[in-house]
Amino acid sequence: MLRDYNEKRDYSYTQNRELSWLKFDDRVLKEAKDNTVPLLERLNFISIFTSNLDEFYMIRCGSLFDLTLIDEDDWDNKTGWSPQEQLDAIFKATKPLYEERDLIFDEIAKDLRKYGIVKHNFNELNSKFRQYATQYFYENVAPLLSPQIIDSYHPFPHMANKKLYIYCILEREASKKKNSKEYIGLIPIPYSLPDYVKFPDTNEFILMEDLIYAFAEGIFTNYRVKYRTVAAVTRNADINLQDTPIDEDEDYRHFMKNILKKRKRLSPIRLEFYKSNDSTYTKYLRKELGLHKNQVFLTQSPINLDFIHDFIKELPGDVTDDLTFLEFTPQRTSQIDPNKSLFKQLDKKDILLFYPYQTMDHFLDFLKEAANDPEVLSIKITLYRVARTSRVIKYLIEALDNDKEVTVLIELRARFDEKNNIHYAELLEEAGCQILYGFVDYKVHSKICTVTKKHKGTIKQYTQIGTGNYNEKTARLYVDYCYLTSNQEIGDDATEFFKNLALANLQGHYNKFLVAPTSLRSGIMNLIDKEIAKAKNNQPAEILMKMNSFTDRRIIDKIAKASKAGVTVKMIIRGICCIIPGLKDKTDNIEIRGIVGRYLEHSRVYAFGVGEDRVLYISSADMMTRNTAKRVEIACPIEDKAIKARILEDLDIMLKDDIKGRRINSDGDYECIQQARHINSQEFFQQRAIDEMKDVKVKKDDPNFLNSVVDKIKSIFN
Repeated sequence: MLRDYNEKRDYSYTQNRELSWLKFDDRVLKEAKDNTVPLLERLNFISIFTSNLDEFYMIRCGSLFDLTLIDEDDWDNKTGWSPQEQLDAIFKATKPLYEERDLIFDEIAKDLRKYGIVKHNFNELNSKFRQYATQYFYENVAPLLSPQIIDSYHPFPHMANKKLYIYCILEREASKKKNSKEYIGLIPIPYSLPDYVKFPDTNEFILMEDLIYAFAEGIFTNYRVKYRTVAAVTRNADINLQDTPIDEDEDYRHFMKNILKKRKRLSPIRLEFYKSNDSTYTKYLRKELGLHKNQVFLTQSPINLDFIHDFIKELPGDVTDDLTFLEFTPQRTSQIDPNKSLFKQLDKKDILLFYPYQTMDHFLDFLKEAANDPEVLSIKITLYRVARTSRVIKYLIEALDNDKEVTVLIELRARFDEKNNIHYAELLEEAGCQILYGFVDYKVHSKICTVTKKHKGTIKQYTQIGTGNYNEKTARLYVDYCYLTSNQEIGDDATEFFKNLALANLQGHYNKFLVAPTSLRSGIMNLIDKEIAKAKNNQPAEILMKMNSFTDRRIIDKIAKASKAGVTVKMIIRGICCIIPGLKDKTDNIEIRGIVGRYLEHSRVYAFGVGEDRVLYISSADMMTRNTAKRVEIACPIEDKAIKARILEDLDIMLKDDIKGRRINSDGDYECIQQARHINSQEFFQQRAIDEMKDVKVKKDDPNFLNSVVDKIKSIFN
C-alpha cells in the first residue's frame, strides 16, 4: 500500500537502493565464479564481496535499523517501503548470496588444491601437520585465550563488532542423582593472533578459528562440549553525528575519538555462524543479542576473509605467476617531460592523468615541486582518504619546512579512515599547518589542490581537480581522473572555494565550478533541461554520465523526463542504480552499463549535448542525495578540446566493453552483452598507456599530443 505523502510518486521506473546494491555485490561475486579470471584473483573477489557485505550491514542496515526505532514513517522514495520493510527485503535477498558464496568458495578451494594451496580443517590433518598444529596451539595460542562461562555469576559479555568467537554448549554433571546441567561457553579469538597458521615449507594452512574450534574441549577442561560453532556479530556502525552534539568547548579531534569508541558498542544487526547453526543451541545467543531469526546467517566459508590478501602475498612467485593477474605498473605519460618544471609545462597546456593506467607520481611531483619552489607562496588541499604511509603528507610537511603557507581541509568523518585522518591532522598541525575540519552537517568530499605562485610580480594559480582521493595505494587500484591546469578562472574558483571553507560559507559563488550542496544538483538539472528543450525542438540531444551510484530521486525523475522527451541517455554506473532503463514510454531511451573488473571504476563524468557544443564535467560527486545535498563536492568543467575528446573516447570504449561490462535490463538486473567484437576496456587502457610511452613519437611539449592519441583510438574502432 502506498503511503499518503507518496501517493503521487511514480515507482514504476525505480528500484530500492539497498536491493540494487545487493545486485551489485552479487555482480562482484560473479567475478569469483568466472573461470577466465585467475584462480587467486577469484578468491580475492570473494573477499571483496564479503567485506562489501560487511560494510553494507554495518552502515546501510544499521541506518535503517535506527530509523525503525526513531522514524518508522521515513519511507523509501523509490518503493514506498518503510525501514522495516526494507530490512526484511534485505535479509531475504542476502540468504541466497551466502549459499552462492559457499558454492564458489568450495569450487575455488578444490581447484587450489591442484596447486598445493590447501585450507585444512583440523580433523583432516595428517599426523605431521596435526603434531605441528597441536604444538603451535599450546605454545602460541592457548596462553592468549580468555574463555568464559555464562551463568548467574558470569553475565553475558559484550561481543565486539565482527570479532570471532567459539560458541559452545557445555555439559557438566552436577551429581549422580541429578541430570547434567548445560552452560554457555564463549572463547573470543584475540586480535593479536594471526588469522591463520601456515605449515612449514608448504602452501597449506589452517585458520585460527578452525584451530581453536578443534581444541574447545581442551579449553573447557571440566566440561563436555556438547555443541560448538564459530560466531560473529555485526553491529550498527552508522553513527549520526547530527544527533551527537559537540560541546562548543570540545576539541573536534577529541570528539571524533570518542565517536570511534562508541561505534564498537552499537546495536547488533546481524549474526553469522561458520560451520553450523543448530537453533536448539544457538537460540540463546540470538535472543541475547536481540535479533530475529531472519538476521541469522550460516556460512560454510570463513566469516572473515580478510586473510586472503596477506596469504596471497606470502605465496612464492612461481605459484602466483599463473594464478594472479599479469603485473601492471602504472605508466608515466608522454604529456609530461620529467626533465622540465611541471609548472612551466602547465603554463603551456592542461594535463590529464588517468589512474591506475598512468601513475600518481606525476601529481606527487607537482606537490614536491611546489614544496621546494622558492616562488610558491601557498598550497591548499582537501584530504578525505590518504594512504597509511603518505607521500602527500610528506610533501606538505616539506612545504611547511620551506616556509610555505599550507592549508589542509581534512575530513575526520571519512568512514573507517577516521583514525588515520586524526593522526595526520595532529601531525600536520604540529608542523605548523592550518587545519580545517569542514562543516558541522556536511562532509567535505571534494578533491582539489591549488598552488599559488608569484613570478616576476605576477600571482598565478595552478590547480588540480580529481575524481578520486589523494591516496597512493588506491591510485593503483581505482579508475580515476586527475586534471591539472593553470587556467586562471578555475584558479580563481579554487581560491574562492578554500576561502569559503575557512569561513564556513556554503553559499559561495563560482564562475566555473558546480559546488554541492548549493549549485551542483541544480546545475546538473539545468543542463538536463537544456537537452530536453533540444529534443522537443527536434535537435540532437544526448546525456552521457559515468558514476559509482545513482540514487538522487530528483535527478532520476529529471532523467526519466529526458528519456520521455527523446533525449538519448547513456550511463555507466558501477554500483547502486535506482532507475530502471528500457521501460516503454518511460525510460526506453536510457541505456545503462556497469563494469566490474580488475580495477574499481571510480571516476565521475557528466556530459551534455553533442558535437562542439557538448559540455563536460569531472567530479568527486555521484548522483546520490548524500553527495548532491549533504556533502561539499565539486564538479569542474573540462574545456580543453583535446582533453575533452580524450575523456569522451574513454567513455566510448567503456560503453563497448562486453567482457567486464554488463547491461542493466528492464527488470533492474545485470545481463551479458552480446556483440561481435569483444573488448575488455581496462585491459585496453593498460595497453594504451604502455603503447603511448613506447610508440608515440612526439615532442613532449607538443600541444597536439592528445589529439594524435585520440585519432589513434578512433582508428582502432573504425
